Amino acid sequence: MTHTKKYPSGLRLVVKQIDGLLSVSMGVVVGTGSCYETQDENGISHFIEHMMFKGTEKRNAFEISDAMDRIGAQVNAFTSKDITCYYAKSTSDHAGEAFDILSDFVLNSVFPEEEMDREKGVVCEEISMSEDTPDDLCLDVLAEAYFGQEGYGKPILGPAKNVRGFTREDLFSYIEERYNPENIVISFAGNIDIHQAEEMVEKHFERMLEKRAFKKRDKVIELKCGSLFRNKDIEQVHIAYAWPSLPRDDKLMDAAIVMNTVLGGGMSSRLFQKVREQMGLAYSVYSYISSFTEGGLLIVYAAVNPSNVSKAQDAIMQTIDGFCKEKITKEEFLRGKEQLKASIILSQENTASQMIAYGKNMLYKNELLDLEARVKDIDAMTMEDCERALSMNFDVSKMAAAAVGKLKKPLIIR
Repeated sequence: MTHTKKYPSGLRLVVKQIDGLLSVSMGVVVGTGSCYETQDENGISHFIEHMMFKGTEKRNAFEISDAMDRIGAQVNAFTSKDITCYYAKSTSDHAGEAFDILSDFVLNSVFPEEEMDREKGVVCEEISMSEDTPDDLCLDVLAEAYFGQEGYGKPILGPAKNVRGFTREDLFSYIEERYNPENIVISFAGNIDIHQAEEMVEKHFERMLEKRAFKKRDKVIELKCGSLFRNKDIEQVHIAYAWPSLPRDDKLMDAAIVMNTVLGGGMSSRLFQKVREQMGLAYSVYSYISSFTEGGLLIVYAAVNPSNVSKAQDAIMQTIDGFCKEKITKEEFLRGKEQLKASIILSQENTASQMIAYGKNMLYKNELLDLEARVKDIDAMTMEDCERALSMNFDVSKMAAAAVGKLKKPLIIR
């Protein structure tokens, strides 16, 4: 059973009640992330996510984690380009206690100065770790090559210089603007009574039920479609390409996912078979679609020996050229459909995945996610749908590239 409620303040609640389980996942999904930040703010959404766990008026940092551990609950958070999510998973009999702790640190964090100083060091180490993780770094460089330094081109972690300069006042000011009830969805999935979920939200988020002005931020989106590289003394060269794809609510989005599965979404995909199995040029090679409200990207990534960069580029482009010219076979189409259906069905067996999926859908589209209807739509999908989706990708005039490794110049894009 699914249930949704919108309060006069704009705060939204979505509940996916699943009988027969003994647990429940709960989350607070906020519509903010690096793509909404200014240059000076870049990294603040992620830093706030860290600082939320560092103490409230009732609990210090240790007491927050200790309180969750005492009831056997799991708690975590993440920040992306356009959302921040705080979530917990507990046994159903401890749902009330877990939500009390979760709502306390989301609503009542005080950001002690000494904790801020320590956490700045932690986040700067996380930034250094990302710099030392070449595949992550390559995809960050690709985002900048495609979008520039605005909007979706901004890194989630931000620059260390920004992080070191954030003040308590900066954090409170950003929260006051972005953590507005109109910009928040509270999501539950698992064995929880709908009335209990409503009572918990109304009790703990009472002050969020009062409407206050919310000024939406426009994302700065300007396509640069360039080629950037980062020289690093590492054993492999990590390369990635991006082409424009479909926005997340496009009717052909699932067809595009199936199309991408055929191209580079698994071990039977064309890229994997060509670049790895036939030519032995890479251990890791794949493609995926990253979608957002305004559009999307189809990204191809590979990690290769420096002596094989040119060969790998040629193999990737030859595969894509052939993919665009030749029709997807019926066998590939049916295999891709089954993979997509299976991923949706398997995600329904994980309450955390469902909680996030329902929360995101409500935040992005302001509507209840209908997974059964989506599976039916996938069953009704045709090969022509995939071919139409394919025709909307691989615009060479809007292509971007990135590389990380022992390089002296960026990759050539055509």
